[in-house]
This record gives sequence, C-alpha cells and structure tokens, in this order.
Amino acid sequence: MRVFPTIREVLRDHCENDPVEVRGWVRTLRDNKSFCFVELGDGTCVATIQIVADSSLANYADVSHLSTGSSVAVKGVLVASPGSGQRLEIRAESVLIYHRAPSDYPLQKKRHSFEYLREIAHLRPRSNAIGAVFRMRSSMSRAIHEFFANNGFFYVHTPIITASDCEGAGEMFTVTTLDMREIPKSADGSVDHSQDFFGRHASLTVSGQLEGEVAATALSRIYTFGPTFRAENSNTPRHLAEFWMIEPEAAFFTLCENMDLAEDFVKHCIAHALKHNSDEIDFFNERIDSDLRARLENVLAAPFARVSYTEAISLLEKNNTNFAYPVKWGADIQTEHERYLSETVFAKPTIVYDYPKEIKSFYMKQNADGKTVRAMDVLVPQIGELIGGSEREDNYDVLLDRMRELGIDPKDYWWYLDLRKFGSVPHSGFGLGFERLLLFVTGMQNIRDVIPFPRFPGRAEF
Repeated sequence: MRVFPTIREVLRDHCENDPVEVRGWVRTLRDNKSFCFVELGDGTCVATIQIVADSSLANYADVSHLSTGSSVAVKGVLVASPGSGQRLEIRAESVLIYHRAPSDYPLQKKRHSFEYLREIAHLRPRSNAIGAVFRMRSSMSRAIHEFFANNGFFYVHTPIITASDCEGAGEMFTVTTLDMREIPKSADGSVDHSQDFFGRHASLTVSGQLEGEVAATALSRIYTFGPTFRAENSNTPRHLAEFWMIEPEAAFFTLCENMDLAEDFVKHCIAHALKHNSDEIDFFNERIDSDLRARLENVLAAPFARVSYTEAISLLEKNNTNFAYPVKWGADIQTEHERYLSETVFAKPTIVYDYPKEIKSFYMKQNADGKTVRAMDVLVPQIGELIGGSEREDNYDVLLDRMRELGIDPKDYWWYLDLRKFGSVPHSGFGLGFERLLLFVTGMQNIRDVIPFPRFPGRAEF
C-alpha cells in the first residue's frame, strides 16, 4: 500500500533532506509574524513533529492563525531541528487546511483531568494519555493473538447471547424483545419467556468458558477474546459492565500446566509491551506511575511465586491487624490481601492455588481432600488478581452432584454434562480481563480510562 507516511514512520524511517508529506491535527502554534511553528500530531505515536512555515506560503495568513484541533496536510522537507527534544522538523512548502477548529475546541494545550475526559469520550483519544492507552490496547491485542497462535491454540468465537450463567452469580443483562409496557406473565407471576424471541430467558454472556470447553474437547487448544457483560451495580475504579475477556481452554491440561500457561502468557504480553511500546511506557512512567517500567521488568526477572491457598492464608493471618478485612481459612481473598502477597510477601507476581470449594464455581475440579478445588489466581502488584482459572471437573457424576448441591438444574446444562459422557478428558483454562491487563501495563488508576467507551451504572453514552 503506497500512501503518505504517518508521523511515527517519518520520525523512525526518514532522514534529513527527505521530502515528506504528513497529515494530522494541530496541537499548538507559535506565530512570529514572518514565520510560525506548528506542533502537529496524528495519534500514531507519543511524539509530535514541528512544522516550520514562513510567509512565502501563499496561504500563510491562514496558516499562522490555525487553532488547536485544526486538521491539515503538510508537504515539505525534513531538516535538522535546532530545538531540544526533537531530531527533525519539517520546513513546509505547502499547507492544506482541511478544517479550522473553533475556539471552544474542548482539548486545549493543557492538562485535563481524566474525569473531564470521560465526559468527552468521543474526543479523549486525541489527548496524550488516552491516545497512548489506545495504542497500548491495540498492541496488547496483537500480543495476545501472537502468543496463542505460536502455542498451537485456535481462536474461536463464543456466543454473546446465552441461556447459561457460567459464574452462577445471576448478575446478567437480560436480552428480550418483550413489550416492557405489557410483559406477559406465567401462572406464578414470573415473566413468561416462552413468548420471548428465543422462547426462553436469555442474557448477555458473562463468560465464554462453557462454550470454550466445547471447542477444546474437539480442537484440543482454543482461546476466546471478546466482550463480556456483568450487571453488577459497582461504582469502583476496578469494575465495568462491559469489558473484554481472554479465555483459553486446553484439553489434557492439568492445574499445573494451566499455571505454566498463565505465567508464560503474562510474561509474553509484558515482554511485547516493553519491546514494542517503549515510548508509551516511558510516557506513562513519567506522567502516571514512576514505578511502572521497573514493575514490568520485574515480571520477567524471575519465575512467579506459587503458594497454596492454605499457605497464603497462614501468611496473611500474621498481618491480620493491618487489614481492613481480616482473613481466615474459608474466606475469599480480597484485593488488599492479593496485593500484600504480590507486593510485600513475594515482591513479584504470585499464583495462589487450591481454593476452598465453597467459594468457587461449580465446574472446578475437586481435590481428594473433599474441601478444595483445583483453582488458581494470578496476582500482580498494584492490581491484585489478574487471572482466575482452574482445572475443570471432568467426572460426570461428581459434576452432577455438585450442580445439585448448589441448586443448579442439570437440565439447563445437559450439553455441558454431555462433554463428560463422551470422551471426557482432564482440561483446564483461565480468564483474563483485558482491561485489568491494560491497567497493569499502563499504570492507569481507573479501569474506565483503558476502554474506549466505558459502560458502568448510569452511563451508556456515546
């Protein structure tokens, strides 16, 4: 494809005296009457490029009055820049003005709060920080597909509309075409979903795991990467109603191999970011979190720590007086506990495994002790839980008993049980929330700032 280069390509690939053409948006302009300096960005990199335009331009009067946000195309020659912080600049030979932004353009040359930027989500990718987040998001997507392709996993698409609740929490968005003004009712007063589009209650998916197991028991190794939804009324910096999940499933993988896969996966993503997004990491390190680069490099420095839930609780109980939520065996581990393990006790990513079955989902493989299941969580500094996964229960009778024990109707999961009847094998998988990964690799503090259009209680704008 032969087109004009991006600013990123110009700064990376071109040399002094090269003729170039760039297109982008004006960040700032300084007018010195007979010439002006235009800082131009196109969103392809952290850097901008300086345009030097003088009064020899036929439309210099218009160029010298360009405002922030205006869009232009510039043809000229690259010359050495005498200014600090830039190697090259463009001596303009022509400037085509596509559109002059008005004076009330919302993104002026100053620091804007992330709260303000969320109110203008249609424009915030043009800001330095959110633009860097978007580039990192694209790069991490590529890293994810590369990792699984390189390790023999097939990419599958699981349904967004489902009749199965993978997590059993019931916090799902209902999908319906029923008239909300005249909702049909059954004899017991409940909604009569037999008259609905699918003839039964349907929801937006909370996970593609169950369908992923279907694919894994046919193709051996698969992964999904797509949107998931939780109707959880949480207004916190860690929760979204719509987010993206990466969920690999692998036949014949035990819990140990699942932990190996999770560790290799996280390390691949971090190595990719350090190699391909060094400029963005430098930007985040300077503007957002001064420990970011060191923390990311520490991920690659040594094997992850691995500790059983029982051992982890013993370690945490020694510090119980300092926790807002004291721990004991059988309780779920909170974010403060996850961070304490990964930041203070082990000072590196930590995998906790073999959790009590009472706090985990019905599909997890039970251990011989009758008390724990082969579940695992990957904990990382600053974030806490990054990955949650398990070896899946592959014994038909054990899974059936567990479902009945929890009040889950086996008839709703007949197809899932069938996987345990016809050629059942040990298999494992995990889920990683993509936005959690992005928080980790950017140092951003609020999950609403690492997704283009955040969805949370009370907000579905844009």
